[in-house]
Amino acid sequence: MRFKKKCWVFAAAVLLIIACKSENDSSHSTAAVNTGEWAQSTAVSFAPQDNSEQLRSLDELAELERSGFWYQGLALAESGLRESIGDYAGAVAAAYKELAWAYGLGIIQKEDLEQGLLNVLEQKKEDAVILTAGAILSFARGQWADALAGFGSIFEDIEEPDGFGRWMLLVCSLESNGDDRRTAAAYRSIRARYAQFPEYWYRGARAFSGPFAADYAERCIGIAPSGPFAGECRAILAASTGLKAEDGLSLKTKAEIEEIISSSLREGQPEILGSLLPLISLPDNPYTVYAVGALRALSAAPVYREFFGSQAEVSGGRLAERLAYISRG
Repeated sequence: MRFKKKCWVFAAAVLLIIACKSENDSSHSTAAVNTGEWAQSTAVSFAPQDNSEQLRSLDELAELERSGFWYQGLALAESGLRESIGDYAGAVAAAYKELAWAYGLGIIQKEDLEQGLLNVLEQKKEDAVILTAGAILSFARGQWADALAGFGSIFEDIEEPDGFGRWMLLVCSLESNGDDRRTAAAYRSIRARYAQFPEYWYRGARAFSGPFAADYAERCIGIAPSGPFAGECRAILAASTGLKAEDGLSLKTKAEIEEIISSSLREGQPEILGSLLPLISLPDNPYTVYAVGALRALSAAPVYREFFGSQAEVSGGRLAERLAYISRG
């Protein structure tokens, strides 16, 4: 019973942190589900009465994630199920997954991410829970050797090849040795379950090179363009196209370019396209070329042609040349 109490104290703290932060930021579609309502709605579907039902529910949750779905509170449901079958390490890991997902989307801050783990460690009871929380805290702080040493005894017999414990193990290995082909292949093989998890793509972008790095970086940005991993992913994108890392500050993905153009067209305001001017001024790269082509098509409309022409007049160098080219339609 003490295990149960400690796990749910942590889970409740996670839920409270995310619920409070969500009130101040409702822009993340994957996290916009009302937590209280979701918990009530899942109380029936994820409240099994025997062990076989619990395991079946865990399998169903895993399949939801592999289908590309994630909802605020989903990992907490998993935490409760694991706790009820005595998997206390898995319960703590699942609760941390809820926090990590929220952090990757920019809903909570790094200090919030660590606080739940620190609260558990301060209790200084129950070896399984404390060991897991300590190893995950090392993981959150980027102390890969310590995290790997702790996870080895906790998740060595993990049943799901793409479970969260397995993901953390693979991250530790990638961060320690990104050139390990076997680890890299294993990491890529679990991508379906983490399609909406920004940190999955971020860690892959850091570990891989060439087109793999660019693809992973762009996917991370696509999920959370203002999240904590987006800045480094833009730098990775820049490097992958031959630009300087600092050019990443001006880089926009193709999806972002299309969204900015769509917003300008919806609002009828060419000025919205001003956010693309830093991208237009960069040396040749696929994202700038794509943006120039898209903007040139807009010059068929007089209001856009006039906007690009006026911007060319007050600009200089490469930006002025490209704007003049765009304004000619």
